[in-house]
Amino acid sequence: MPDSTSVPPPRPLHGLRVLELGQVLAGPFCGALLAWFGAEVIKVEPPGGGDPLRTWRHIEDGTSLWWYILGRNKKSITADLRQEAARDVVRQLIARSDVVIENFRPGRMEEWGMGPDDIARLNPRTILARVSGYGQTGPYAPKPGYASVAEGYGGLRYVTGFPDRPPARANLSLGDSIAGLHAALGILTAVYHRDVNGGAGQVVDVAIVEGIFNLMESMVPEFASAGIVRERHGSKVSGIVPSSTYPCGDGKYIIIGGNGDSIFKRLMRVVGRADLAEDPRVARNDGRVAHEAEIDDAIEAWTRARPFADVLAALEAAGVPAGPIYSVADQLADPHFQARGLFEDVTVSTGKTVTLPALAPRLVDTPGGTDWPGPPLGAHNDEVYRDLLGLDEAAVAALRDSGAI
Repeated sequence: MPDSTSVPPPRPLHGLRVLELGQVLAGPFCGALLAWFGAEVIKVEPPGGGDPLRTWRHIEDGTSLWWYILGRNKKSITADLRQEAARDVVRQLIARSDVVIENFRPGRMEEWGMGPDDIARLNPRTILARVSGYGQTGPYAPKPGYASVAEGYGGLRYVTGFPDRPPARANLSLGDSIAGLHAALGILTAVYHRDVNGGAGQVVDVAIVEGIFNLMESMVPEFASAGIVRERHGSKVSGIVPSSTYPCGDGKYIIIGGNGDSIFKRLMRVVGRADLAEDPRVARNDGRVAHEAEIDDAIEAWTRARPFADVLAALEAAGVPAGPIYSVADQLADPHFQARGLFEDVTVSTGKTVTLPALAPRLVDTPGGTDWPGPPLGAHNDEVYRDLLGLDEAAVAALRDSGAI
């Protein structure tokens, strides 16, 4: 094992240059994942205000705390893509990049002379990752592609919530983040094909709807073959029993996953229902589904009679998967989260210390990490325009004076 003074290994994506043209969340989340693992991510932002995310949610000293997460390890440059002079320098960057990420309306990149054919002429090895609501083709492609709407099309909203209430949403932009994950996977797959299989650059076409659709488990064949439409099921999940959230005697809730055959037996013994533990009707999941109400009533009668701590201790002693419903305050106080290194304290440009969440997955030998939090707008203009592109002071000044950068 190396000692503490050893130089850390290079990050696994070291040497991969990514040009990020997207804004807000889906494209930038993809870029943040790549930057976390060592890619050089050059983020292009409009001069004046930058990415709108810089002013979303809680603001401190003029900057959103969210920005420090999604902008970390990225180099920020400014370019007004509405101006041809700015587009010209961005094309020069494309010619020097392995990957371009964009999440504009389909057709916008073509209007700017930076569509797939244009990029292939600039650099046939460049991979163009395009994130949109509905994909680059099909009748819905021109529609505005907000993730909240895409979650409805993709099927997530239909199955979220309780059956007697309107469909609910998680208080997060899940569709955007899921699309960003798919974009990162698509990019790395395309890079492998290019660099290992002798391929060329290609388009990675990511639709937010399809990222959600990928998560819909067995719903398509169940409907196509049996006419089954999965409905909202509250805190439960259809066809898997028991797996739900149960109230405890002190007003807290506990999540219990007792759906494995042997786990179910242990759970029933803990709740004082040895009869159900040995009942052949519920020995397998299909039988338990048919008797879901009886099983859940037995579990809830036991949890309601005890405080949360006693319920959790008894279930953990029996080897039954169970746990609380955490808030972010609970997470920050949890010793397991701390031991796993899920929080990083960083110093932002104002000199203040901000705690950021680490990113997954964890690579044991070549981990990712935060080298710097989201930088000030245009902080890397000189490095990129002068050092990388070789523009002289006069050229940079002319671009700046014209408002192109």
